[in-house]
Amino acid sequence: MLLIEDLQVELEGKVLLKDIHLEILPGETHILFGPNGSGKTSLLMTIMGYPQYAVKRGKITFKGVDITHAPIDERARLGIGMSYQRPPTINGLKLRQMIDICAKKHADAEEMAKSLNFFDFLERDVNAGFSGGEIKRSELLQLKAQNPDLMLFDEPESGVDIENMALIGKTIAQLLQKAPVKDGSKSMLQTRQDRTRMGLVITHTGYILDYVPADKGQVLYEGILACAGNPREIFQCIAISGYEECLKCNL
Repeated sequence: MLLIEDLQVELEGKVLLKDIHLEILPGETHILFGPNGSGKTSLLMTIMGYPQYAVKRGKITFKGVDITHAPIDERARLGIGMSYQRPPTINGLKLRQMIDICAKKHADAEEMAKSLNFFDFLERDVNAGFSGGEIKRSELLQLKAQNPDLMLFDEPESGVDIENMALIGKTIAQLLQKAPVKDGSKSMLQTRQDRTRMGLVITHTGYILDYVPADKGQVLYEGILACAGNPREIFQCIAISGYEECLKCNL
């Protein structure tokens, strides 16, 4: 599981996150809401291990291992992966090569790419000239190859049209073991006890909830986790009353 205790994080001397307590159990998916600048991406970057996000207090534990100050590559090897909102273009590195790196050459890049309608992009430089939806599919393809136990998604709906949203949403559900699977002639959802993968998803629009059944929603407001509860109820409350109302509730 992922366990965050009493976390305080600074960037260039500015406190971004305060008193963060978060626990995600195997098989759980959490949705993170919050206005721009509230610290959502900072939390994901801290979990992933970007060194500029300095942990000043608290502890991050993953699979029983203290990773509070562990480097990014160690966290990736432990099973943490991230889909970025604005990933960089990597000139000179083909997407096929990136997939081989992520999967340690133990996966069929072509078959995975076909599942995302992305076969024609394998020989292109990573994200070079990609549209918003294509960048998201590129990120998901890399995650699929890595096959991590904890997946961090930073606004997967951002810059995505309706057609791509359906494909991206269904792919995320599959990655998090929340899409229907074939059992003989039947389609069925895996039960909580059968799921092992964990997810933490940042969303502004809430569209991802139409595709990924989430176990818990939480609101990050001014660096503080303000409330937790049913993700659809929280999203409805935000839509009607705004984020500030979340500071008053204790769901």
